[in-house]
Amino acid sequence: LARYLLAMRDNEHVELHEVSGFASDDLIEAFCEADAIAKGTRCKNYLFSISLNPPQGVEASTEAFEQAAIRIEEKLGLQDQPRAIVFHEKDGRRHAHVVWSRIDAERMRAINLPHYKSKLRDVSRELYLEHGWDMPRGLQDRRLRDPTNFSREEWQQAKRAGLDPREIKSVLRGCWESSDNLASFEQALKERGFRLARGDRRGFVAVDYMGEVYSLSRFTGVKLKELKARLGDHKQLASVEKVRARIAERMTARLAEFIKESERDAKQRAAILDFHKREMVARQHDERARLWRKLENRWQAETKERAQRLPRGISGIWHRLTGQYARIKAQNEQETLQAWHRDRAEKDALIFRHLEERAALQKDIQRQNERSQQELMQLRADVVKYQENPDYKPPLTRDREEAERQRRKARRRGLEP
Repeated sequence: LARYLLAMRDNEHVELHEVSGFASDDLIEAFCEADAIAKGTRCKNYLFSISLNPPQGVEASTEAFEQAAIRIEEKLGLQDQPRAIVFHEKDGRRHAHVVWSRIDAERMRAINLPHYKSKLRDVSRELYLEHGWDMPRGLQDRRLRDPTNFSREEWQQAKRAGLDPREIKSVLRGCWESSDNLASFEQALKERGFRLARGDRRGFVAVDYMGEVYSLSRFTGVKLKELKARLGDHKQLASVEKVRARIAERMTARLAEFIKESERDAKQRAAILDFHKREMVARQHDERARLWRKLENRWQAETKERAQRLPRGISGIWHRLTGQYARIKAQNEQETLQAWHRDRAEKDALIFRHLEERAALQKDIQRQNERSQQELMQLRADVVKYQENPDYKPPLTRDREEAERQRRKARRRGLEP
């Protein structure tokens, strides 16, 4: 868990914000310590981990994350337990992972966490209301959760096809809702680039031009009984292997080249934005490192200056007797607290600026992704049309040819070099 939390592979910025209640300040060593203590009990799941994700576009301060963690541990009975907080940033959003040790070291027993899901949901509602954030429908009523939520298997399957799983779910669901029998459903699927087939274990499935198989019951949310009522017995359909074979037979060299060209264009556009993203993240890393060093040097200098105010030796004894020592100490403590808040505010300000500029770039990336999604979905439909009519010219090809004709005309008129 510690290695995952500290990994930069899937995150643009990672900050180990707090390790408290453990003997070590190192996260890996701290979790090893928790593991060693847990061996004295019968508890296997000795760490409790949650993720704090503010809504997109809001500026949640570091203190807001800390207060949320405190409220959660009070709700669950984890007060005074060893705790770690790690911040992650990706795609212009910041979230925190908070991990507690469940083992009460004095009594050598695990703290029970009954109904923790409902308690966490209650805390989430309270935080949304207090901060004035727009509450997700699913948090208001569990029956209103996002119907396009997907499993890890669905996500991996969609990634292989280069699509967003929500897009696939939306398309297949739309085909189902726009049809009322087997023929109309097959036609709706064909228009969107899918073929209906018989799955080995999953009943009715859809197959795309790449041969990827999508379970209709999973991707449409419709139960097998309802699918059979509208479509009949799935055993009458061609098997996945036969449908794949038909697609392969019709996959001519011209069609294969068109597919490669479309996918290559999408990858090239994505590569340009990915370069800008990596360049921005590297610059942000450098800016943060410089600010962190500046704040650390200033903190040490100010700490040294405050320490020098306190008299020593005989003078120190006299100042204690007169009360002057206590006044200087109180002043130092007040200035230390003010400096701590000042430094945290400067850190948050830089983080917020970085999140804002990264979010702006993410909008460009999202627009590019949406364009690629639309082109890939159009590609599926074009493949089916081309397989049925070799003279069919896809819209994307027509657009490129038209753009090239316009450039040639402009060059002839001397408007382009």
